[in-house]
Amino acid sequence: MAEEQRTSTPGSTPPGEQSPWALAGLGMQFFAAILFFVFAGNWLDRRFDTSPLFLLGGLFGGGGGAFYTSYRRLTKPVTSRSTDDTDSLLKP
Repeated sequence: MAEEQRTSTPGSTPPGEQSPWALAGLGMQFFAAILFFVFAGNWLDRRFDTSPLFLLGGLFGGGGGAFYTSYRRLTKPVTSRSTDDTDSLLKP
């Protein structure tokens, strides 16, 4: 059987694969969500004098939410645009 050769342009990713920059963006989103919720939990703990309660809630809530969002984005099926879609955008 003949093997199909995949040709790709430099800087593009093959269909069905994530680019490294998209994965780095997911990592930054994960980090930012945890950081935001930890700071919010720490602020609530200082305001209501409930030492680690809201901090731990923010840690697990932010981490769980970020993990869920990342999981959904990574498992979303990849859809490719057909040439008809791009041609209709160029016509006035």
